Amino acid sequence: MYQSILVPVDGSPTSIRGVDEAIRLAKLTGGRIHLVHVLDQLSFVAGLDMYSIDIFGILQQEGSEILNRMQERVEASGVPVTTFISEPLPGRVCDVVGKQAKAVHADLIIVGTHGRRGVGRLVLGSDAEQILRSSSVPVLMVRGTAAEEPAGSAVPAELRAAA
Repeated sequence: MYQSILVPVDGSPTSIRGVDEAIRLAKLTGGRIHLVHVLDQLSFVAGLDMYSIDIFGILQQEGSEILNRMQERVEASGVPVTTFISEPLPGRVCDVVGKQAKAVHADLIIVGTHGRRGVGRLVLGSDAEQILRSSSVPVLMVRGTAAEEPAGSAVPAELRAAA
């Protein structure tokens, strides 16, 4: 049971909690972890001069760094791990996660969530909720704490500076 565990990562504290939970579960089941990072360019382009900066390059570099840190974390635990970074295609994060789940024959997806409610969820949306609603395999949602809620923007520093 749960031999192939897919974990979407974005570098947030809740994402790291998801990785840690996946490690614990993979150790119990003898499973392997598949980390996926989605280059979601649509969430970063609002208000930016797209011709003066290399958005794709910045997103890809940031995504690669996130994946490398999470891969090192999993490898340090002794659990087998693979990684995947998406192309920056228009569309929803949940669609990329769903395709990767099928590609690696995942039997569980573990995703960190901020647990936003009300207006916060309505305005910000929820990739975790969309993954849960569209997934064909079980989804374990790992909730962050209030202290882990991001104080600022999730936009990489390079993009914030360019805006």
